[in-house]
Amino acid sequence: MHETRRARLIDVARRAGVGKTTASDALSGSGRVSSETRDAVLAAAAELGYSANTAARHLRGGTVGTIGIVLPEVVSRSSYYMAFTFGIVTSAAAHDIDVTIVSPSTSSGRSRPIRADGLIIGDPLSGDTGLPALLASGMPVVTQEHLPDDIAGTADGVVWSSHETGMLRLFDEIDITGAQHPALLVAPDVTDWSRQLVSGYRAGCAARGLTPLLAPVSFEAPWLAVREAIERLLSEHPETDAIICAPDSSAIEVVAVLGRLGRTIGEDITVVSCVDHPSLPFLAPAITSIDLRPRESGVACAELLIDLLEGRAEPGTDVEFPITVVARESTAHPLTARAA
Repeated sequence: MHETRRARLIDVARRAGVGKTTASDALSGSGRVSSETRDAVLAAAAELGYSANTAARHLRGGTVGTIGIVLPEVVSRSSYYMAFTFGIVTSAAAHDIDVTIVSPSTSSGRSRPIRADGLIIGDPLSGDTGLPALLASGMPVVTQEHLPDDIAGTADGVVWSSHETGMLRLFDEIDITGAQHPALLVAPDVTDWSRQLVSGYRAGCAARGLTPLLAPVSFEAPWLAVREAIERLLSEHPETDAIICAPDSSAIEVVAVLGRLGRTIGEDITVVSCVDHPSLPFLAPAITSIDLRPRESGVACAELLIDLLEGRAEPGTDVEFPITVVARESTAHPLTARAA
């Protein structure tokens, strides 16, 4: 008789009649576990053919007490990634674990191994040649959002959100304005995040009989590129009466461009953002946004990685992280004039 799947830590714990933490401590030789309990756990593990997962072995042997973060280059000008990183650091500190930043440009082709017990990869990017090597390194990896289809390998854990649902909720708010020509400023298919946003946008347009219009912009686009994309969009499609801003902070530049072009938010156009930003509640009007809760998302990623390292979670764990739409003044009233 063959097992249909590999035995898990929880299976060993149940067979021995103990909790997962006790089973993990017994197998690793740590913690306050009686000899009788340790023997029972070892016997259960032997009966089930259980072998400790790679993550647990990394922590229990050769640990350096550090987890690494791999982030996109845009982090230096992104309030989202700064808050995300702070959440990871806060959670790690509570476990007496240090955090190191791994530069994307050096994540592949390194002359020495990364000195960390595990990695958190924020928004893995399509075409990133360094990711397959990190995923195949044997080091436990947690990704924030799922891997793009073109990246070979699998993560040990994923913390993800339903951005497609978030986009559909934005459409509910846009409906209040009566806008009929919404455009989406986005980098299509570069990340699972952007892929979901495009999917939700197309679904929202289809449900309302509207024609979708994508304004492509790089995932890591500086403000100048955002400005040029919006100016081009409004020049080619002056009928646009709603702009959905995907990139972090892009709504700030969009509002500025609209002002220079004589467009008035709340009269002939509206603006919403797929990433909330500390300044958006203070613009005039305040901008309706999706609150991705970046600090809490960082905490969730760190906690999952630490659980993997300590044997409390199994490789392949997916955690859905809740996000919400914050309705503000930009979508509070119907537009009072038609776009030119």
